[in-house]
Amino acid sequence: MRVRKVFAVLGTLLALAASVPSGAGAAEDAGKSGAKKPTIVLVHGAFADASSWNGVVERLQRKGFPVVAVANPLRGLSYDANYLRKVLASIDGPIVLAGHSYGGMVQSQAALGNPNVKSLVYVAAFAPEKGESALELSNKFPGSTLGDTLQIIDLGDGTKDFAIQQDKYWQQFAADVSRWDATIAAATQRPVNDSALTEGAGEPAWHTVPSYFVVAGKDKNIPIVAQKWMAERAHARAVVEVGNASHSVAVSHPETVADLIVRAAR
Repeated sequence: MRVRKVFAVLGTLLALAASVPSGAGAAEDAGKSGAKKPTIVLVHGAFADASSWNGVVERLQRKGFPVVAVANPLRGLSYDANYLRKVLASIDGPIVLAGHSYGGMVQSQAALGNPNVKSLVYVAAFAPEKGESALELSNKFPGSTLGDTLQIIDLGDGTKDFAIQQDKYWQQFAADVSRWDATIAAATQRPVNDSALTEGAGEPAWHTVPSYFVVAGKDKNIPIVAQKWMAERAHARAVVEVGNASHSVAVSHPETVADLIVRAAR
């Protein structure tokens, strides 16, 4: 009698186990659910790397979005845009592009003609018209102090790389980020070739793709008046101003940036 009860209990437990999805099945279902969302592609700018998006990536992934933080080559606008174009071509389904700083130059050009790109998000970023360069746009309005902080690296081929002097990085680029984090970012920054900053842009995708802007109120690289002017010119769907933010607004205010990207993804 006791043996029959044991087998009856075991049978019940096995039936319950069969009715509960396995870990692999649950993960597969989550993957299918995530695949329905657009892929968020993040493009960093000069004097940074893909890790500058870490806080934004974490928040987007929590919301179920697949995310790709691209390693922007920073070798020249046409070169960088062509690289990003190939990355975008490798992604199935809808895409939301977000670019920081010079990354806005790159995404504007790379997204042109790609029907999968549904929105463009500019995060303290350049949104150029055809023929405009990053250098031209940064000097269009007063307020940028970047030039006085640069270290020049002569590459011996007629071009130069620019980096921000490490002892000036915190105040120039990331004044609202902790001193410790800014010191690490200064040491790991990726230099940009001068041709990337002086090359004129091609036809921009923002003429036909909806755009969204995060503008940084205390940006010392791209003056806020320039950021607002570009947003107005692009007929942005939304402009979010972070009044106390440095150029590193995606690092200091990742929640705000992620929220606007989610809005663009809808």
